[in-house]
Amino acid sequence: MNAMTEPLLFKQGDRELVSFATHPGRYRHWRLSVEGDVARLKLDIDEDGGIKPGYKLKLNSYDLGVDIELHDALNRIRFEHPGVKVVVFESGKDKIWCSGANIYMLGLSTHAWKVNFCKFTNETRNGLEDSSQHEGLKSVAAVTGACAGGGYELALACDRIVMVDDRSSTVSLPEVPLLGVLPGTGGLTRVTDKRKVRRDLADIFCTTSEGVRADRARDWKLIDGHAKPQQFAQLVEAEVQALRRQSTRQGPQQGIELTPVAGRIDEQGYHYDTVDVRVDRAGRIATFTVNAPGAAIESAPDAIVAAGAQWWPLKFARELDDAILQLRTNELEIGTWVIRTRGDAQRVLQADAVLQQHQDHWLVRETRGLLRRTLARLDVTSRSLIALVDQGSCFAGTFYELALACDRIYMLDLPDAPDVAPALQLSAANFGWYPEVNGLTRLQTRFNEDAGTLEQLRGLQGSALRADQALALGLVTLTPDDIDWDDEIRLMLEERASLSPDALTGMEASLRFAGKETLETRIFGRLSAWQNWIFIRPNAVGEDGALKLFGTGKKAKFDWKRI
Repeated sequence: MNAMTEPLLFKQGDRELVSFATHPGRYRHWRLSVEGDVARLKLDIDEDGGIKPGYKLKLNSYDLGVDIELHDALNRIRFEHPGVKVVVFESGKDKIWCSGANIYMLGLSTHAWKVNFCKFTNETRNGLEDSSQHEGLKSVAAVTGACAGGGYELALACDRIVMVDDRSSTVSLPEVPLLGVLPGTGGLTRVTDKRKVRRDLADIFCTTSEGVRADRARDWKLIDGHAKPQQFAQLVEAEVQALRRQSTRQGPQQGIELTPVAGRIDEQGYHYDTVDVRVDRAGRIATFTVNAPGAAIESAPDAIVAAGAQWWPLKFARELDDAILQLRTNELEIGTWVIRTRGDAQRVLQADAVLQQHQDHWLVRETRGLLRRTLARLDVTSRSLIALVDQGSCFAGTFYELALACDRIYMLDLPDAPDVAPALQLSAANFGWYPEVNGLTRLQTRFNEDAGTLEQLRGLQGSALRADQALALGLVTLTPDDIDWDDEIRLMLEERASLSPDALTGMEASLRFAGKETLETRIFGRLSAWQNWIFIRPNAVGEDGALKLFGTGKKAKFDWKRI
């Protein structure tokens, strides 16, 4: 069987791997229903459906498997139900909406599992907000019962939050008082930056384990509205009506089928049609080879829809996204990712031209959205990213965004053979299609928003830029010639592999997002960094730590020194 359609956790040789492929028919925790232009996602978690054994998902608490299903469900709404304007998040259980990440799962997990889990969860919530901003897919959390921790963080990612006023339903972020950790999927940041909760009120809220009921939650801006049980359905419908008017989605009722991503995993790596990843475990390097279309892509709207999930830009986005998730989760010691491209640059630019010509078509719009979110996933990946622009490369337009996401770009210089020398080409894709999580394009970030430089580059769209030109323009880092190329690349990769992975992660995350902060950069660059540190402190995970002792009836013993 294709490894990428196996259960979410499966064996490959003596390795245990995670798959991110699922389907509504296989969901154990979410129920997706669509009525006209409204989709409903009901969380009804199977206690015995944890992705790993050893814990029960009680009180509608979730683990990685639950979030993999949510990620899949949102993509199906985007592509299979393009007429949907509003998503309503509901609970399938009485008196409990969602109690957040399963604490016993966190207590049993390795540090790497916890951090990867938090990152994927962050990206899924950020993706919900991204679809609201760019594609007009709006969402409302209809809270009935206790809504705590990661459950409230899911609600915070929605455009609106309403809660039933039954004197028992509450919202809370209890991680600090109960577990000695932080709300790790953006809770602190969304409370202040998005909900505009006053700092002192947020302080009380985040240090109170029992939660806040409807009336106070509304007064403190933690929710948008509340109603008694008899009027709650009408309140939810009013919110749906208001969000429907705000939505800019104009797709048909029936979209395309998201067929399974076709790929194969073996000891050598992860293999797809548009992306191939070769893993060198001895050198701790993964080499991504991204392939241009083999022929001109479909350019008429009817033909694009007919191609469906096999339309090259969509197929490429899905395969790259899956490869990133697979490598991040299953190859923890592979610290350096080398990115190469192969094929005809004109085919890449023709694909960009189609993406631009039909940018208002629903499927093109959603495909560009998936490309934007996938490239952003690359930006926040804790790996050293190196682009190699060598013979046979086609770093043009959208493909050049892959290089711009990297920490360094090396370009082969062939001064004596200009006819076969690699070249870079810019397109409209590099000037606003794919903003990073800091809200800037990768060129804006690279050149610190220097308007003169950006205007000069805008005028060079479509020009084939050789190594000396690209270096002079600042589009690459170094340009070794063919005599030095192999040695320089080898030495650079060996040096990278010799450095502390922890130090590199911190350094890269600090350098990748120059300039202003946004909600997303604060979540990934600040909150996630603190969460990473706190997750290894004895006060949380030591033998007497709060996370380890949760549910035992024992009280945590803290080291009271502030560090």
